[in-house]
Amino acid sequence: MTSEKYGTPTPSAPVPSRAMECLAPARVNLLGEHTDYSGGLVLPMAIPFVTRAAIRPRTDSHCSFTSELFSTTLTLDQTDRSAARGDWSDYPVGVLRELQNRGAEPPPFDLRLSGNVPLAAGLSSSASVEVASAMAMLALTQTRWTIEEIALLCRRAENEYVGSPCGIMDQFAIVAAQAGHALLLDTRTLAYEHLPMNKGELGETRIVICNSMVRHSVANGEYGIRRRESEEGQAVLVARFGLRDLGDATIAQLDSVCSEMSVAALRRCRHIITENARVRAAKEAMNAGDPIAFGKLMLGSHTSQQNDFECSCEEIDFLVETAAELPGCFGARLTGGGFGGCTVNLVQHGEAERFCSALKAAYQRRFSRTAETYLCEAADGAWRQNSHLFATTVPEPASRAGAK
Repeated sequence: MTSEKYGTPTPSAPVPSRAMECLAPARVNLLGEHTDYSGGLVLPMAIPFVTRAAIRPRTDSHCSFTSELFSTTLTLDQTDRSAARGDWSDYPVGVLRELQNRGAEPPPFDLRLSGNVPLAAGLSSSASVEVASAMAMLALTQTRWTIEEIALLCRRAENEYVGSPCGIMDQFAIVAAQAGHALLLDTRTLAYEHLPMNKGELGETRIVICNSMVRHSVANGEYGIRRRESEEGQAVLVARFGLRDLGDATIAQLDSVCSEMSVAALRRCRHIITENARVRAAKEAMNAGDPIAFGKLMLGSHTSQQNDFECSCEEIDFLVETAAELPGCFGARLTGGGFGGCTVNLVQHGEAERFCSALKAAYQRRFSRTAETYLCEAADGAWRQNSHLFATTVPEPASRAGAK
């Protein structure tokens, strides 16, 4: 536990006496998969699914947590410091724990969660809950935190309390996203920039998400294994070349030390290094408004996830391969942690509806399973969506651009 304090209380702002509702979107990652725990680059955007966190003050010494998706209610005394329970409540309680650890504990409250973010689909339902909960607790105390502080708090809640070894991408994107833009984030420095989605011919496309409705049981354990294998290879590269992390590594460096690590570590590192290169190239494609170049990068990313990171599955591979052959599709790939979940597709605007129908029909014929498709626009993040709840808002830093 640390006594370090974060945030700035709003001057003379009393604790609100009424209920407030804070919102947090979901996110889809366009490129940069499994790079965010090794100093790499990511390119997500927020999407208009939403988690709502309604909070109101209590007059006793308890905090209660309820969700419209689950039948249980959890009520804790303010002095409670119990461990995670292994259910949905761990995500908002983890946020409360991190606020308590930082000397920013809110007064007693009732928190009720609701929303429509698909669960276990790779669209960051857990991070959406964390960010919505954090914004609600901060609104209750009228304490202003920066984008970076909120995102890091929520990631720590998931790492330390929930016990999931995720990186920073999900929480950061859900806080910092801007409508009409993708977010290019350097996960080491947290430098970021908003890249417009509407330049040139890229502005004539739609982002289509396809939910396979599949989540293989190996997913949770395999995610941790993949991360450890990546860190094994990273340690070799850092020791040999004095790098900070895989974000600095090149393929030439990896090839020169391939005999010093396991085959699995080699493959994981190769994916991460080439994925960082794809994100850099994606920035150029977006600035040029070039959907053909961007789509090729998406397809290359999926091949890398198949063969090097080995986190895809039969259903997802079928969706990507089928999508790539449909009229109007520039590119497709697995998005999210893997082993099921969703694909993200870049599709010509006029073909989007027909694309969705054809992809779902092909999937139904092959697997006797009904996929879901979502046509998405890039949405604002929680920072912008909730700014009206704070008596005084903090301008977004103007100096955060410059992701490498």
